[in-house]
Amino acid sequence: MAKPIKTTLKLQLPAGKANPAPPVGTALGPHGLNLMEFCKAFNDATKSEGDSVIPVVITVYEDRSFSLEFKKPPVSDAIKKALKLQKGAKDPLREKIGKLTKAQVRAIAENKMEDLNANDVEAAMKIVEGTARSMGVETDK
Repeated sequence: MAKPIKTTLKLQLPAGKANPAPPVGTALGPHGLNLMEFCKAFNDATKSEGDSVIPVVITVYEDRSFSLEFKKPPVSDAIKKALKLQKGAKDPLREKIGKLTKAQVRAIAENKMEDLNANDVEAAMKIVEGTARSMGVETDK
């Protein structure tokens, strides 16, 4: 029989760098989770991801145990890595800070495909292009 679920939480944390300080402590503390146990499990599972931000879905059970489900890094993180940017544009409509090629857009879409709400790679590429536009990054037509 499956354990009764108390709640599910979503966090985005740097890979291999979770610690009990906020935001981890403030999100998990009220649910009675062992923060060090969570940090150790998260850091061990993500230490190979480099400096990416890793979204994680934490399922908290009634007996205060938990399970982790890892997602791919956000599309915006992948775009920043591809163009070696620190952050997106302050005013994306007026300020353009880079340009993604069609091949880069396709690579990001294929990598993130399982987490996106898209039926095929073409639809996923449109999602990536929309994220790029909102960051002030142009894409090849």
